[in-house]
This record gives sequence, C-alpha cells and structure tokens, in this order.
Amino acid sequence: MNKEIQLQDLGHKDYKDTWDYQEMLFKKIVDVKLEKRNVPELVTPNFFLFVEHPHVYTLGKSGDISNLLLSEKQLEAKGATFYKINRGGDITYHGPGQIVGYPILDLENFFSDIHKYLRFLEEVIILTLAEYNIIGTRSEGETGVWLDVGTPFARKICAMGVRASRWVTMHGFALNVNANLGYFDNIIPCGIKGKAVTSMHVELGKEVDEEEVKRKIVKHFANLFEAQFIN
Repeated sequence: MNKEIQLQDLGHKDYKDTWDYQEMLFKKIVDVKLEKRNVPELVTPNFFLFVEHPHVYTLGKSGDISNLLLSEKQLEAKGATFYKINRGGDITYHGPGQIVGYPILDLENFFSDIHKYLRFLEEVIILTLAEYNIIGTRSEGETGVWLDVGTPFARKICAMGVRASRWVTMHGFALNVNANLGYFDNIIPCGIKGKAVTSMHVELGKEVDEEEVKRKIVKHFANLFEAQFIN
C-alpha cells in the first residue's frame, strides 16, 4: 500500500485541459493496477490536483440539462463554457475564487469504501472551515458541505462529485472561497431547487487567502487519510 500522494497545484487552467490531464493520471493508475496482477510488488501512485478554472458549468452523467438556465449564446456572452462529464452529481459551476481539488487515488491504498471516501472528503472541508469559525455540516441525501442545514437559510459552500472505477477516483470537490456567486444564478445548483449557495468570503465579510486555505485542506486530508503529501 502506497500512502504517498503527489501534490500538484495547476494554478489557473482550462477545464477541458484539466479533465484530459485527470484522465491521463487515472489511466496511469489503472494500468499499474492491471500490471500488478502479474507483478505484485508494483505500487500504484496517488495524485492530488489543485486548480482554479475559468468560468465553466459542468453536468454530471445523471444530471438534467434543464438545470442549466442559459442558452449557448448567453454562455458565450458571460465568457463561460459548458461540459457534460463523467462524474456523479448534477450541474455545478467552477470559476475564479473557487478552490477545486481533484484527488486521483487508488483507494485500495487507503480503504475500499466509496461512501467512506465521500464522507472523508466532506470532513476535510468541514475541518478546514472550522478553522475560520464557519460551521459546515452535511445535509442528508445531498453530497457536499452546507451551512445552517434544517433552517430556511440552508446554503451550500462546497460541491462534490466523483467518479470511481477499479477503486481509482477522479473529479472531487469545489470550495467557494472568493467566488463570484452571481454565476450560480444561471443554474439550479446540483439540481436542488430553493437552496442557496455561499462562499467563505461572504460568510466572513472579507477576502480569504486561498493559499492558506489550500494548506489547511492538505493538512486535514493527510490526517484523515493517514497519507503523506509529496511535491
């Protein structure tokens, strides 16, 4: 079992280019797993990508296109793109001021339980938010991290959607840090009507240091997964 995770911060990067890169890393891990059947001493690598995308809307494989409230021309006018992709979940938005994390892991290096994996991802964000005195919680039946669940003011601060095959993961989470929340008005986020979105910036009333947030995410991820990050 290899508990080392190669950390890569891609900075600002196009969504499709990043998706292609994820697919390449995903295939690399799967190929090693297949070869491992004949060469048991092989170890599978793990990767964790941080990235910030230009304005883009993505729709999961089970999502409903009617949750995108813009036409192709309107998308263009807003400088945004749209992709139907191979993760779980419905529609979401990525853009500047949002920290996107893509763990591309061989889960068998850690544990073989996709539900536990999703709960751990949520816990990483909950623990990170707690360091800023923001109380993040789970909402039953709705993946991601929310604030004030069970009240009329429930709002989502972090969306999640993953894909897993042969216990190898890709896609991940999107935490609103300093994001322009106006872009969420063009979709029904995650296909859930009547629920608002928020950001750390809105909750704290000030700009938040994104590099500091990333460091805290890495710290909590390493602790929960009992992993070691390498650059």
